[in-house]
Amino acid sequence: MRRLRILVLMHPDFVPPDSTEGYTVRQINEWKTEFDVVSTLRAAGHEVHPLGVQEEIKPVRDEIEGFKPHVVFNLLEQFHHEPVYDQHIPSFLELMQIPYTGCNPRGLILARGKDLSKTLVHHRRIAVPAFAVFPMRRKVKRPARLALPLIVKSLNEDGSFGISQASIVDTDEKLAERVAFIHERVGTAAIAEQYIEGRELYVGVLGNTRLRVLPVWELKFGSMGGQAARHIATEKVKHDPDYQERVGIEDGPAKDLAPEVHARIQRIAKRIYRTLGLDGYARIDFRLAADGTPYFIEANPNPEIAKSQEFATAAKHDRLDYPDLLHRILALGISRAKAGVSVG
Repeated sequence: MRRLRILVLMHPDFVPPDSTEGYTVRQINEWKTEFDVVSTLRAAGHEVHPLGVQEEIKPVRDEIEGFKPHVVFNLLEQFHHEPVYDQHIPSFLELMQIPYTGCNPRGLILARGKDLSKTLVHHRRIAVPAFAVFPMRRKVKRPARLALPLIVKSLNEDGSFGISQASIVDTDEKLAERVAFIHERVGTAAIAEQYIEGRELYVGVLGNTRLRVLPVWELKFGSMGGQAARHIATEKVKHDPDYQERVGIEDGPAKDLAPEVHARIQRIAKRIYRTLGLDGYARIDFRLAADGTPYFIEANPNPEIAKSQEFATAAKHDRLDYPDLLHRILALGISRAKAGVSVG
């Protein structure tokens, strides 16, 4: 790829230093994606400007007008500290007629709402857990069709925010308590869905129209919580490196899957990607039940792409090294802009 001027948008707290030397593993974990993207693109010869933005859109416009980037690498997952605003950044970049990486605005909106994405996917005859939504300041009454146990989450937060072992509830009293926790502590509506006992599988998808589906990846829970614990991707599982090391949390290729099951899950991931209008790159999350049914859990457009994260490690397993992965993501953003039509 020719030498590019690349503006990288990120949260101000995650603007990375030039080197990881002198930082702890926990500190590095906060901005590892931003560091890996910026340092890798610079090493490839590109002119890279990291920009931390959170409260004002004007610095983005100023940087576009002054730096004149060929493309924006979008690592912003929220604005004004609200994840539900993430779609407005690519919308703004489209109005500025600047190519950008990752998903289009409509795909971000459809994937953000866990209820809407499940409804659309279920309409395509793909298995989803039964669910109910509990809006803010409403009495919690479990529908009769919704059998216990359930897992209770924020309706639109991501990154396992607000998820712990207490998220699994097996009585109506615990359901009401956990919904109240989501309402009060997370500040969003709650979704309670059928708890699927099974394997936690992730499938990366890369592309706009022609899609490349990465190998099925599995999150393995090690000795997490002993035999009594439910194996779910809690906040600690996702984001606490000390905990991950202590209990043996790791991810890797999903082993012991029959070839036809592996291929079927990849086909379903591709259908979900297209159903939700996603482009750029995304990770589709499943739970594989004991009877072999893959249940769609959620779609994650613009997932973390640090070298150590599932998307990048699955890509490397598929013979797509990290610099090539980032260049492919850049090329997808540029080609979408050249096509002149956003999916969103």
